[in-house]
Amino acid sequence: MKQKIIIEVCANSVESALAAQQGGAQRVELCSNLIEGGTTPGFASIEIARKLLSIKLNVLIRPRGGDFLYNDLEFDIMKRDIEVCKNLGIDGVVIGILDEDGNIDKDRTSELIQVARPMSVTFHRAFDMANEPFVALSALIELGVDRLLTSGQRDKVTDNLSLIDKLVKKAGNRLSVMPGGGISSSNIKDIAMATNAREYHMTGKKDIPSRMKYKNPKVSMGDDHDIPEYAISVTDSEEIRRIVSLVSN
Repeated sequence: MKQKIIIEVCANSVESALAAQQGGAQRVELCSNLIEGGTTPGFASIEIARKLLSIKLNVLIRPRGGDFLYNDLEFDIMKRDIEVCKNLGIDGVVIGILDEDGNIDKDRTSELIQVARPMSVTFHRAFDMANEPFVALSALIELGVDRLLTSGQRDKVTDNLSLIDKLVKKAGNRLSVMPGGGISSSNIKDIAMATNAREYHMTGKKDIPSRMKYKNPKVSMGDDHDIPEYAISVTDSEEIRRIVSLVSN
């Protein structure tokens, strides 16, 4: 029997999570601050998303942007955020910790997994910053991680499809390798054929113009002045629907 392909949407808000569900996604990874690659969303967003979604809901556990080498305070925050997710009935958490040499931090990852169970555990694209992908994969399999999100240690999945294919084959049934990074309806079929992965991760986002009538051109709220102040990024349910249709066929 052919295994069904799972589409996971990285949603930057409850609105985006609902759009992903409307588009036919099977799972949402809820986060905030996609500009920095995603950080842990607020308590209220997690709670309300859980109440409104009928599909699987995973939550990103990442206390800040930047690297994946965390101090003791940050690690304690991660553990507490995982406990909050468990208490709210979240299906899974998404984690990632490296040591200073670019290896999987096995001790701390193991501790987070113990706190998380029985929720599922995904190791996120911290893997793409690891110094040796197959050593890192073996460590994650040994730790019992359920899923690995990776762009093939490049900016986009399409930049290193050969590595992702090798990771999928090496992992076998021990861990699900989930490509993510630059996936859209224009390339999902080619990526699926090249990697034979069973799960795929994407934002499927679009920008919605602000409803503000007055716009002050002299002020920017962020450090990156190239980011538009008067546009809101949300998941496009129609794009997700296109992707789901393509992989279903």
